[in-house]
Amino acid sequence: MSAIPVLLLLVAGVVGVSSSEEAIASSIVLGYPGHVTLIIAAVELVCLVLYLIPRTSVLGAILLTGYLGGAVATHVRMLDMDLALTPFIVGILLWGWLYLRNPQLRALIPIRL
Repeated sequence: MSAIPVLLLLVAGVVGVSSSEEAIASSIVLGYPGHVTLIIAAVELVCLVLYLIPRTSVLGAILLTGYLGGAVATHVRMLDMDLALTPFIVGILLWGWLYLRNPQLRALIPIRL
């Protein structure tokens, strides 16, 4: 369940850190200066690493939620609703996997149907 969102975030982070022309151009189209591409990608990768470490996974999920919320807001601001849905779904999948593998989180947030 978590492999897909983790791979998506990993690929996006590596592409951003590489500071390829495509990544910089994409940042500029979204309204960000090209030089912040590296910083944004580095933040994404640090949050992802925190998420993948079991002891810090909840902190990583919280930080990734903020990161992905910023991605949703950016795409909504650009009126690109199709791409705004992607980070939202990635966030749901990240939290879903964490919820299923962490009994303390399930005790904290019980879901009763």
